[in-house]
Amino acid sequence: MAAMGWAETGSLTIHVILHAVGEERYEIVPFEGGLKLSTAFEYSDRGTKRTKSADLLMKADYTPVTDFALAGPTPFAPQMAMMRYWKAHGKAPAPLDIRLEGHEAIQVFGKTIGLDRYTVGNLMFGREVLWMNEKGDLAAAMTFAGGLPMEAVRTEYESALPQLFRSGVAQEMADLDAIGRQVPVEHKGAFAIVGARLIDATGAAPVENSVVVVRDGRISAAGAGIAVPKGMAVVDGKGKTLLPGLWEMHIHASGVEFGPALLAAGVTTGRDCGGEFDYLVAARDAVAKKGAIGPRLLLAGLVDSGGLKAFGHVTAENPEEGRAVVDRYHAAGFEQIKLYTFLKPDVVKAIADEAHKLGMTVTGHVPQALNAFEGVEAGMDQINHLNYVSNMMRPAGGGRGAAIDVDSEAARKAIQFFKEHGTVVDPTAGWGEMAGHSKEVDVASFEPGIAKAPVVLDVKFRGMGGTTTAEQMHARMAQTLAVIGTLHKAGVIIVPGSDTGLVGYGLHRELELYVQAGMTPLEAIQSATIVSARAMKLDRDSGTVEVGKRADLILVEGDPLADISNLRKVSKVIANGRMFDAGKLWESVGFRP
Repeated sequence: MAAMGWAETGSLTIHVILHAVGEERYEIVPFEGGLKLSTAFEYSDRGTKRTKSADLLMKADYTPVTDFALAGPTPFAPQMAMMRYWKAHGKAPAPLDIRLEGHEAIQVFGKTIGLDRYTVGNLMFGREVLWMNEKGDLAAAMTFAGGLPMEAVRTEYESALPQLFRSGVAQEMADLDAIGRQVPVEHKGAFAIVGARLIDATGAAPVENSVVVVRDGRISAAGAGIAVPKGMAVVDGKGKTLLPGLWEMHIHASGVEFGPALLAAGVTTGRDCGGEFDYLVAARDAVAKKGAIGPRLLLAGLVDSGGLKAFGHVTAENPEEGRAVVDRYHAAGFEQIKLYTFLKPDVVKAIADEAHKLGMTVTGHVPQALNAFEGVEAGMDQINHLNYVSNMMRPAGGGRGAAIDVDSEAARKAIQFFKEHGTVVDPTAGWGEMAGHSKEVDVASFEPGIAKAPVVLDVKFRGMGGTTTAEQMHARMAQTLAVIGTLHKAGVIIVPGSDTGLVGYGLHRELELYVQAGMTPLEAIQSATIVSARAMKLDRDSGTVEVGKRADLILVEGDPLADISNLRKVSKVIANGRMFDAGKLWESVGFRP
């Protein structure tokens, strides 16, 4: 029983992509000579209620008596206890790495509140940012432990969240600079890659013993029998394959650690499909303008209808608001608009018309008020996730659970529709496999990259999945691959993306699945290079190894045309003319090379 006496209570407002979605309430009371922290965490994730309650027993100096896993989208109050332990002992509980980064003040109800800003490593993938006030209370935190950006702010400090978020973004950019200092650029300016097998992704046959010359971020020569200019630095590519840098067409780049991991996997261009406006602009510009480590980022600006169910902080309730959202994203240099679930049909039409008028394209989830045919007719150029497309291939009245016969009349009608409209589909099949895998199936059996991942990611992804049997999982994936194969064979445009799967390796798995679905290895490679470049209207600048194009290249061990899984064996990556060692990139963000 808790002793009678004092009780400390508090509450935190929970945000996902800066949209307030719930609350956490906590209490700390004396308990058996120590302390007991009780917390209740509840929020709405796009209409799905998520709750968690927990008790943490501690000694009077905040030393944990009971174990409590801090990884993942868990309650935030235990992190406050973690910070109090750190202050009391001068060290963090293993394996956490806590660093005091700076100080700032916020104005709340006419009062100035001093805060200390910290980053915490090994709590999740990357470093979390959090703030403590002078009393030792958790003031706010920025995390992406659940795979998407999440913020918690002390309820009475809610008005200061914009200021704290800006501070957090600046902290993340400083963290990115620190990562960059760990990974030297091996070559830049002018150099030649000599002796590799060249797969240029144009569809031409591979060129053995090739020479590719890079000058000032561009390809100045590529092919066989090319003389290397005298005195030019030479990279030995013998025994390796040289390809265009890969395109990852569905990421949520929630933290700066994503950039080095994506580059390490050979990704030189990534499309972000929905995140926080200011962070995405800062991360994109850090790479493009300041030489920070990461792939070129293309941005799809997320928009949903308002209310508790909304996904993200940018919303539109009517056509006028929809057009204003598009204008804001366009002014900030976003390439696309990403539609989400609760948008109304007239708002979808207004958004698409405004985007097209400004030269942008429209992608996203098909809003629930429309089906995929209606979404495309309203102006959607691209569709995220296969399910929106495959639902149109089911027999009439069959419902989502009905099996798909890819030779049926419904399937033929759907395929013809998407082909005629030039609809681009990113299936995210690998994410479906990971998120819904059977507990009977070892994650490493289909995603070997898990063996090299930081422990926090290993735990996260192995913990996914449900109660389905291995047989059910394989049957579901067979259906997915049958749909992808049929779409591809018919000429529907397929581009690869891994969503919130295992960063970097998720793209490799997506391409392996495409080959299982019936693509040739070259076609799978092209989906992640020139096909994606065309979909984003950047094929004149990127997507193949040709003279004049961006020097975005990868060197891999072995021949991916013989085995697509050889794409996992990236040894060097050249991003905008700068060469990095893939192993050092992996190590910089906690992966084993």
